[in-house]
Amino acid sequence: MTFPDKGTADSEQAEAQIEAQQDDSDAKLTAHVLLEQMGGLSGLIYSSLPVLVFVPISSFFGLTAAIYSALGVAGLVLIWRLARRESVQPAVSGFIGVGISALIAYVIGASKGYFLLGIWSSLIYAGVFGISILVRRPLVGYGWSWVTGHDRSWRDIRRAVLAFDIATAVWVLVFASRFLVQNHLYGLDQTGLLGVARIAMGWPLTAVAALASYLAIRTAQKALRDAEHHVTED
Repeated sequence: MTFPDKGTADSEQAEAQIEAQQDDSDAKLTAHVLLEQMGGLSGLIYSSLPVLVFVPISSFFGLTAAIYSALGVAGLVLIWRLARRESVQPAVSGFIGVGISALIAYVIGASKGYFLLGIWSSLIYAGVFGISILVRRPLVGYGWSWVTGHDRSWRDIRRAVLAFDIATAVWVLVFASRFLVQNHLYGLDQTGLLGVARIAMGWPLTAVAALASYLAIRTAQKALRDAEHHVTED
């Protein structure tokens, strides 16, 4: 009867722990990058501040005052983020987004126009993520490959593809729900409720999608490890 060498067993266990830690690190990093591409939690929270100012001022003082107020708050947020030496790109993008939203509201002459950019952006994102699933190129999987430098061998592992499909589908649901709800409120001229929906469906849903991405990546990584071990044993 042959007993496994204790040193070999300890070495394999240590190697497995290192792999698990690396997998967890890669999953967290990818989820973080995906979250940052959507503006990041801090960016989504900051983007709520101009909305909190725009809606009530529009109701009491009119569209012009609301536009100047939203731009003023967006400018202060930009200065604050730059002073804290946060990433420049999201800070500037956030300010530009508020500027474009305010411009749309001014052009159409209605406060509800402030929300059009976000509404139709959500539809576009939902379409892009959805199409990536249909063509068997789930964006969460490609995001993971890009962030971590892994190749695309995961596409040959059915369980990994399924995990990335599910995570990508969660992003589709997030964007689609934003579009459906906010577009419906837009049609009803419910500017106040649009503001509530923008904030309530902002960072909370994005955080859920980021968590789903993290769990999917961990599942896919396990599937890849299992496939590698199976090949090694053969």
